[in-house]
Amino acid sequence: MSKTREKLIEVARQLFAKSGVESTTMNDIAVSSKKGRRTLYTYFKSKREIYHAVIQSELDKLYKSLQTVAASELPEDEKLLEFVYVRLDAIKEVVTRNGTLRANFFRDIWRVETVRKDFDMREIEVVKQILDDGVKNGVFEIRDTDVTAEILHHAFKGLEVPYIRGTLIGFANGKAGSLNAVIELLSKGLRKRNDF
Repeated sequence: MSKTREKLIEVARQLFAKSGVESTTMNDIAVSSKKGRRTLYTYFKSKREIYHAVIQSELDKLYKSLQTVAASELPEDEKLLEFVYVRLDAIKEVVTRNGTLRANFFRDIWRVETVRKDFDMREIEVVKQILDDGVKNGVFEIRDTDVTAEILHHAFKGLEVPYIRGTLIGFANGKAGSLNAVIELLSKGLRKRNDF
């Protein structure tokens, strides 16, 4: 990715976070980036396209952090737990850091979902690799890691909004143990029966 494109995406992200997507114009992005409108339109045909690029950029950062967890030397059951914690914290940080984009995230979840499709597929592959390694090493007992990885991915996505909003079982009262209980429930069923 060119440095100019990266700069345009970061400037757009900051403007979207500060003023909102709807209130930010392509001209605002061109002026704030100190690039001309012609340069902006060389890289992006519309505000929607740059909005998608902003979301994609944030998801790429998240994916890199998930790959780091997947590459760690932890046993697969611990790796899966760490994966969930890192994932939820990173999503929350992205949404919170982006100010008014947070409102768009909740209000326009379907537009975000269209951009997330590629990320979702890559994430499922990472989860599948953790599960495959866990089966190979005798940590998990899973018949179909493809289906299990997809189910876990959807379970993780289902936890995002309550986690971000702080309404996940007991989180409104600051009970971090509630997330532990949810994640333990998700992972315990994957372990070999003699592990508990």
